[in-house]
Amino acid sequence: MYHQPVLKNRRTLLERAEKFISDIYFTDCNLRGRLYGDSCPLESLASFLSSKRITFTEASKQTFAPYKVADTFGPTWWTCWFKVNLKIPDSWRGKEVHLLWESDGESMVWRDEQPVQGLTKEGEKTSYILSDCLKDEEPHSVTLYVEVACNGLFGAGQGSMIASPDSNRKFSVQKAELVVFNRDVRELLTDFEMLIDIVKELGEGEQRGYQALFTVNEMVNLCDPSDPSSFSKAHSLAHTFFSQRNGDSQHTAHAMGHCHIDSAWLWPYEETIRKCGRSWVTVIRLMEKNPEFVFTCSQAQQFQWVKSWYPGLFSQIQHYVKKGQFIPVGGTWVEMDGNLPSGESMVRQFLEGQRFFNREFGIHCKEFWLPDTFGYSAQLPQIMQGSGISNFLTQKLSWNLVNTFPHNTFFWEGLDGSKVLTHFPPGNSYEMKGKVEDVSLVYVKNNKDKGRANHSAVLFGFGDGGGGPTQLMLDRLNRVQDTDGLPKVQTSSPDKLFSHLQADSDLLCTWTGELFLELHNGTYTTQAQIKRGNRQCETLLHDIEIASSLALCQDRTFQYPVEKLQELWRLLLLNQFHDVIPGSCIEMVVEDALRYYEDIRSDGAALLHGACRALGSKGNSTGVFNSLPWERHEVIQIQDGAALVRVPSIGFSPVRDTQPVVPVSVTLQVCTVGPHVAIFSSTEYILNSFSLLKHLSHHLVGIREAISDSCHGNQFLMFDDVPLYWDAWDVMDYHLQTRKPVLEVVQPLRVVSSGGLRGSVSFTLRISDKSTITQEIVMDAMSPYIKFNTEVKWAESHKFLKVEFPVRVHSPNATYEIQFGHLQRPTHRNTSWDWARFEVWGHKWADLSEHNFGVALLNDCKYGYSVHKNTMTLSLLRAPKAPDVNADMGTHHFTYAIMPHTGSFQDASVIQCAYNLNFPLRSFQCTPDTEPWSAFSISTAAVILETIKQAEERKRALVVRLYEAHGSSVTATLCTTLPVREAWHCDLLERHDAARPAHITSEGITLNFSPFQIVSLLLIL
Repeated sequence: MYHQPVLKNRRTLLERAEKFISDIYFTDCNLRGRLYGDSCPLESLASFLSSKRITFTEASKQTFAPYKVADTFGPTWWTCWFKVNLKIPDSWRGKEVHLLWESDGESMVWRDEQPVQGLTKEGEKTSYILSDCLKDEEPHSVTLYVEVACNGLFGAGQGSMIASPDSNRKFSVQKAELVVFNRDVRELLTDFEMLIDIVKELGEGEQRGYQALFTVNEMVNLCDPSDPSSFSKAHSLAHTFFSQRNGDSQHTAHAMGHCHIDSAWLWPYEETIRKCGRSWVTVIRLMEKNPEFVFTCSQAQQFQWVKSWYPGLFSQIQHYVKKGQFIPVGGTWVEMDGNLPSGESMVRQFLEGQRFFNREFGIHCKEFWLPDTFGYSAQLPQIMQGSGISNFLTQKLSWNLVNTFPHNTFFWEGLDGSKVLTHFPPGNSYEMKGKVEDVSLVYVKNNKDKGRANHSAVLFGFGDGGGGPTQLMLDRLNRVQDTDGLPKVQTSSPDKLFSHLQADSDLLCTWTGELFLELHNGTYTTQAQIKRGNRQCETLLHDIEIASSLALCQDRTFQYPVEKLQELWRLLLLNQFHDVIPGSCIEMVVEDALRYYEDIRSDGAALLHGACRALGSKGNSTGVFNSLPWERHEVIQIQDGAALVRVPSIGFSPVRDTQPVVPVSVTLQVCTVGPHVAIFSSTEYILNSFSLLKHLSHHLVGIREAISDSCHGNQFLMFDDVPLYWDAWDVMDYHLQTRKPVLEVVQPLRVVSSGGLRGSVSFTLRISDKSTITQEIVMDAMSPYIKFNTEVKWAESHKFLKVEFPVRVHSPNATYEIQFGHLQRPTHRNTSWDWARFEVWGHKWADLSEHNFGVALLNDCKYGYSVHKNTMTLSLLRAPKAPDVNADMGTHHFTYAIMPHTGSFQDASVIQCAYNLNFPLRSFQCTPDTEPWSAFSISTAAVILETIKQAEERKRALVVRLYEAHGSSVTATLCTTLPVREAWHCDLLERHDAARPAHITSEGITLNFSPFQIVSLLLIL
């Protein structure tokens, strides 16, 4: 060991300290090399390879063959089970003994038939503690099992993390031996690491930084590897430094263990179950040794998985929840995407999540926990508050590509004026490691609300792929709890953090409207089949619940399908996880998601059929069921062709064909410039031979033209789509410079139906030698919009397909439907905030209006839009290659519609038309003498009756949910023919307020709404 006098050169001193810690060439000054002492081999090691994820009981009964360290196994997604026989030498009495296990696959140690420890090399967990201090009475001969997943912490990407998985990758165990762990060396290493980081963080000129440097140098001088007792003396020097306290004005960092586990991403759902087991059992081991340690954990679905697969572990979690160490947070079934799920889906996320947490742990979460999602709907604050939540934690807006979000702690005001206290951890991460930079200058420099908020969160632990906190992270944080020069660090909980923030909230700023993430805007379009499945299944479950609720009242023998509906809803909610519905996942996850949608469709169709049979008295005539709260007069397809039917609101009617007020007429006109097709009804349009919409006019506005001069509507466009890194996630603004119209005709326009109730034409265009578009343009009698039924055979790479409509409307803002309402976004790009919204999300419709005229663009399964100046664009398909190399390849079906209108979009019933496009009238069998019947109606078009379902806690009660859709204050009357005895206001968790009965009159239930307000009622039958 060499000693060197204290030097004045700061850099030399740091280099000397770091060399002492880790110099691999001079073993006498390599402290890290002394972390493990004596070692001995295992008595035996044997393995068994399985293509499936099996239980411990099944695995332990298999035949194990001898395994030699470094031998390979696999392929990807298989599982290799190891049987480990070991004997600890008697000479190791009084020493800390570990099983050192290093593998490139994620591992779980099983002992006495129970999971006891997760091991992941990428997560800095490579040893299982057999004994803290070996005693004679402890067993020296032990048999363990180690379950090794053939995937890493982030799946098995080829070359980069987000690349598609290497399906033939091989794995191995690199180390498997018994070792003596030198705890004093670990303590000293942690001291050195933290002190050196303080020097680096505080800077050369800071007194405290220089003190840390001086202390490190003194410790190096004092340490003598040949005399282990010198380590404790050096540790005392560090302890003295860390014990010098702060003043009262220091910022307080609230340290909470965290383990964000994506419910599916670069691995399938099934592997997430094991990730939860590996991560959470490790957390339990840490709690046993660190009674002050607090861990936060979201997603009820993951708790449900652990309860099913690891019941012993789940019981331990329940124990530590009662102790206040293991804290369920978030209140939702999964950490869902914040943009794409419908309003009712978001309500169900909270309903299912909060009910699960209350049933299993006796709590309701007070904070919404959504660290990693791709934007946040402006209706979330109201939905949170209605679910018993007043606080919100996230951090993803720190990823903004263009503008820096101006706050870390603020009040977020939603669409209706609801406010929630919101916190973005200034460290801009939900997986900190407890290092100095995590708790010090990051929080001083990054905190954008200095003076307004003096508390912030430090969420520490490996995340995304799981892993969670480590003992080393806890040791780091323990050293800097109250150290001069750094923020105070205290073990905390979300409740403590938000209580402090709330107490000092008088000066906090308020952000109004959506929290728009200026990145990952490709997720509005990627994996179109998932988007379609989500929209269709949301619609189907909506209809099942309404039909079942009405059947419950019509037929006393009908059993509301409580359990099956919960199962289907939970499948749908699972697929709304923030890497599944956005499409930012591997192909295996896409396959799982599409299979779940098929399960919902199949089982849901049976449920809907059963409910409609109960409504129709099992006759053999054709009836029509309408799940929407207004009368519908529409063309439907029946066995004998098309029929124009009139169906009352939320009710049914037999098919009695009626005549249209204005029939459809299709004519083919041969002109000198080429063939044109004209279709006439309440709307008139002319198509040229390329299918482009040349004229679009509305008779009610004096034949006002809707398409801009010298322009064409329904123009398909292709763009090059090569983002900088996040392939499935991002669309970059420079793609707009690569605009290329799709014009090559394969099959020219032809008339499919010449009119009467329905007129239509079709055509086929070639996108490339691999991809085509076939479209049928449909005009129905009595319909105010034109439908474009579209089939795309898609086999592109890094391309983006859109359709645009340049319209004769001038307005600085366009309107987009969101959950339970709508909002406006600019059509100009005046500022960087405007420019960053070159691609935005919306739900069933977008509208561009000026006074007394506008055009709406409707769709049945798309979410990406752009309205720039007067051009309305709908995003149709992308073709990213990572993490799914086959993303969106195949055949796609979707429908969009264009709707010119007079007056405002509210007065023109654009909202209702978009619902009609998405919620088809359902045919069912009824008796010939069935009379039209309506269960519910609303006195004003401004209020939408969104949901009718059986109450969770009462069989003879219904919950109805309504919202104000126009942005107005209005009084509405809910009329019903059902035998309602009582009506109570309730929250989104269906907890009714005994002090708030709904006002029932002879005409119905009178309700007052403020703009975009959601109202839920409990109706007692």
